[in-house]
Amino acid sequence: MKIDLHTKGQQLEFQKNLKLVRSIDLSVNKLSGEIPVHLFKLIELQSLNLSYNYLIGEIPEHIGEMKNLESLDLSHNNLHGNIPQSMSNLSFLSVLNLSYNHFRGQIPLGTQLQSFDAWTYAGNLELCGPPLQKNCTILDNTEKVEENEDDGFLKSLYLGMGVGFAAGFWVVCGSLFLNRAWRHSYFRFFNAVVDRIYVTVAIRLHRFR
Repeated sequence: MKIDLHTKGQQLEFQKNLKLVRSIDLSVNKLSGEIPVHLFKLIELQSLNLSYNYLIGEIPEHIGEMKNLESLDLSHNNLHGNIPQSMSNLSFLSVLNLSYNHFRGQIPLGTQLQSFDAWTYAGNLELCGPPLQKNCTILDNTEKVEENEDDGFLKSLYLGMGVGFAAGFWVVCGSLFLNRAWRHSYFRFFNAVVDRIYVTVAIRLHRFR
């Protein structure tokens, strides 16, 4: 198995006896890019610390296969996405720090992940659910209420515009239809406007000849 990591513009390779490794600490090393998938396949690993780097990407679902993992620190990176549900199966995990990343959604339910302090997840503004005080249900309902309010406002606006146009149209047409004097005045005005436009266009065309 080979693992590639990027630090300070260089690519480092680790490929000897990785299956025997029990602890990896690469914190504060200016590592960048995504965490190599193979790293999460070291099922004998007990401690992994990648904190204070510039790592991106998501935590893969098969992290749950690291059954012997006791300590995991991914804090102060640029990781994102949901926390994998499989992490709730890490029964030996006693130290966890996912703070100050960009994780979102609900923290997977299960006694394992809820047993940690809220500071474990601090700095992830879009995370919700226990042990955080931010309730996912309230957030979902709030978003739905805001969407419903926006939809209701737009529907009311369009309906009002339609009713207003129809009312104005029939008021004008009805007045012309019922009042003979207004109808004659309207058509005289309309004919005068058409004649004026015709004369203006004819004069300008004559100038171009």
